[in-house]
Amino acid sequence: MPRYRTLIPATLAIAAALFASGSAMADTLDATGHLEVTGKWTAKTRGQALTPPMGWNSWNAYRTEVDEEKVLGAAQALVDSGLAKLGYNYVNIDDGWWLKRRTSDGRMLIRTQIFPSAKLKGDSSFKPFTDRIHAMGLKAGIYSDMGRNACSQRFDLHSPNLPEGTAAEREVGLYGHVDQDIDLYFRQWGFDYIKVDACGLNYYGPDEPVVKSEGYRAFAPIIDQSAINRTDIPQVRALYQSVSDALAKSNPDNDYILSLCNWGTADVRQWGHDVGNMWRTSQDITPEWTRMLHTFDSAATRALYAHPGAWNDPDMLFVGHGDFDENHLTEARSHFSLWAIINAPLIIGYDLRKAPKSLLDIWGNADIIRLNQDKSGHQAVLEYMSDDVEIFVKTLSNGDKAVAIFNRGLAPADVALTAAHLKMTGTIALTDLWSKATQSFSGETLLKVAPRETLVFEARGARQLADGLYLSEIPGNIHVAEDGVIVPQPDPMVHRMISPWDSSRGGGSRAAYTGWGGAQADSTPYDQNLQVAGHPFATGIGILAGSRMEVKNDGFTRFETQAGVDDTTQNLKDAVIFQVYGDGRLLTETKSVYGEPAKTLNADISGVKVVELVARADNRTSDLPLIVTWGDAALKK
Repeated sequence: MPRYRTLIPATLAIAAALFASGSAMADTLDATGHLEVTGKWTAKTRGQALTPPMGWNSWNAYRTEVDEEKVLGAAQALVDSGLAKLGYNYVNIDDGWWLKRRTSDGRMLIRTQIFPSAKLKGDSSFKPFTDRIHAMGLKAGIYSDMGRNACSQRFDLHSPNLPEGTAAEREVGLYGHVDQDIDLYFRQWGFDYIKVDACGLNYYGPDEPVVKSEGYRAFAPIIDQSAINRTDIPQVRALYQSVSDALAKSNPDNDYILSLCNWGTADVRQWGHDVGNMWRTSQDITPEWTRMLHTFDSAATRALYAHPGAWNDPDMLFVGHGDFDENHLTEARSHFSLWAIINAPLIIGYDLRKAPKSLLDIWGNADIIRLNQDKSGHQAVLEYMSDDVEIFVKTLSNGDKAVAIFNRGLAPADVALTAAHLKMTGTIALTDLWSKATQSFSGETLLKVAPRETLVFEARGARQLADGLYLSEIPGNIHVAEDGVIVPQPDPMVHRMISPWDSSRGGGSRAAYTGWGGAQADSTPYDQNLQVAGHPFATGIGILAGSRMEVKNDGFTRFETQAGVDDTTQNLKDAVIFQVYGDGRLLTETKSVYGEPAKTLNADISGVKVVELVARADNRTSDLPLIVTWGDAALKK
């Protein structure tokens, strides 16, 4: 199946000389154990996020103008509208709840003027509030920052709900207080979810005017959103890991969710699934169409990095506002459909006390929610790609497929949906999950898609691979333990819009989020068709040499693939050894290969729980990316 998108030649030239010696680089990768097989599934499964979290958050509705009445009103609306029964269970307070940090003991104090139930004699506690949320059958979420100071203290200086007091009292973030705060929020106050922002790691350097004008204590930035190489990735990860560790200690029942909000920086797409339950893939969404495209694109091609317990997060829903309000229902349905099909968390950001039926019908589409909440956890894979139309296909736990056809542009589109897109054959039955209309086709069907519309279907039919599943159909069963990316690079395929904050000032939007060169399903890591020695593969996994993937095996007996160096590789010197392991035991491997037809690998995986796929560079001499293809990779009965 062809995949097209406008190429950006400049982005295809990856900087050479990443290390002083290519062979030293290869030795380092193996010596540090990145490619050491484990014989087990090593992805973390902490917390309560086996399906993408659903609920409500105060930020998009109120920013810092939040109070107890508004939050409880939203909780009651979730129950009264029936949304809670559909899975919208988390009620999350965002920035604006805090008063200060008490310097005598470091305890956080609540702004009881806006949360009156928190007022105690000489103290404050959210326990009465969380008890009330829990009594409704819901769960409660809270907000903090990884640094000393929060986002509102930098960007919402007009707010009446900013922390008060001395510089030390206004340091309400987690930095230096992780164990104390997490214990307070979860064990003592009874919260179930925490969103941890990163403004305190980015915007409070000694040269920032706000640091001087507001008297904050300076914090040398460890995130630079415009320069990946100036971000201290290990330190950012370590700080978030400390929160994860504290949550495990404070929640022995494992009942919590950790939402990482460092806006796609610090190469979080690589380690977010090992630390949190969801991780932002971009900066904030705003209620504009092009901004929605931007945040969506940042997560849409990262299916191999998400799985049950850990999800790509393109930010909260803005349905109900701006380009997605009740006067723009086509756009609102698209926004919701796209989040659902890529397994994004479904977090509403609207004053639900005033929600019209037209919006409630979007959030309450049980069929669309069912796709998002399917227990298999397979994020949809992009099967057709262009700047005009995209086709996403998601494998469901019952063997059916979900398909979303997205018209990104302003003109109607005639779209051919093919059986090959769906990896199906014979007669295929389609059910439109918005209109509920049904139809059948064989081979292909032509569909008219209105401007900015997203058609969503459930498809039933015979699988193309009658005795098994292609790996690209089951990304939720794959853990990319090492993807071979040595130096993180920004992804140029993310839509670049006029900045909602800076307008057209400066030099324009630039690619900023790491991910370019990461593992892809049915595509090379650089968004090209899979091809080895002139032979194209319609399906497979594209990844770089120096990589290792873990694949869950649910009762299959054979693994088959045709593996080789992809024709689009930028490294024209080095060869690769492909290896297949089962529960830590080498099952089969190739000799060193390069520039030759793909090699067939066939392994008996009877009784094997975890299959590991390793692509090792053989005596590497070049620093350029060495692109490899696991063509037609499949598990078979």
